[in-house]
Amino acid sequence: MSAIILDGSIVHYEALGRGRPIVFLHGWVGSWRYWINAMQIASTSFRAYAIDLFGFGDTTRDPMRYSIDHQANMINHFLEEMGIGKVALVGHDLGALVGFSFVKQWPKSVDRIMAVNCPLEYGAIHNRLQTASMTELVEWLAARTPESASALSDASKTDPKAVSASMAGLEANTYFADIRNLGVPSLLVYGSNDPAIDMPSQEKIDALPNHMHTINLENTGHFPMIDNPNQFNRLMTDFLALDSGVSPRELQMKEEWKRRVR
Repeated sequence: MSAIILDGSIVHYEALGRGRPIVFLHGWVGSWRYWINAMQIASTSFRAYAIDLFGFGDTTRDPMRYSIDHQANMINHFLEEMGIGKVALVGHDLGALVGFSFVKQWPKSVDRIMAVNCPLEYGAIHNRLQTASMTELVEWLAARTPESASALSDASKTDPKAVSASMAGLEANTYFADIRNLGVPSLLVYGSNDPAIDMPSQEKIDALPNHMHTINLENTGHFPMIDNPNQFNRLMTDFLALDSGVSPRELQMKEEWKRRVR
């Protein structure tokens, strides 16, 4: 286990590979652990980092740092302490919101962001995700397989206050709207069978600026990286392979993804 002290608090992270930096940010249910497979794939070309946010996994519990903006600030301090420059971000639900907050505050530090099952507004979150226990959420959202059980084994470590604080932050602030005009290439990925997060309406998708794009992954739920890792990792690899600054809409040119674009 790797850890770093940031402002007197322990932040747990794991790292694999060499190359350009990519940072994986987990969501409300789980920890860095469910990114292991994606990290292994990315590490063939990137230095892949996965971080436990405050209140999750093995990182310090500190209610004063549970807001989305404070979590983003922690990511910035982590990059500074590690001497990491411009990064690619891959975030899942809460992690995607933290990524958007980071983009808003430090847009020149982000080359691109892949946001997975990210609620673009508070109303997109199913009430059960806000009220159920972690055990209930794992049973609701994850497949009953040994792989899922292992990937989400840290869910019980979550401080419920970290979940409620970030939910309140989203209700008060639409993070997605703040980054629409910053020009950072953004790929929004949704599992077609996700019961917890509503996909944006077709009207919202059609209104996205050119540097943003949405792809709907068939036959996956709230955890596409667990439900169908081969499919998820192919899309992630294709997105990361785009030249810097290129719109993710270029992914439409690959027949493999055309049928999955809404």
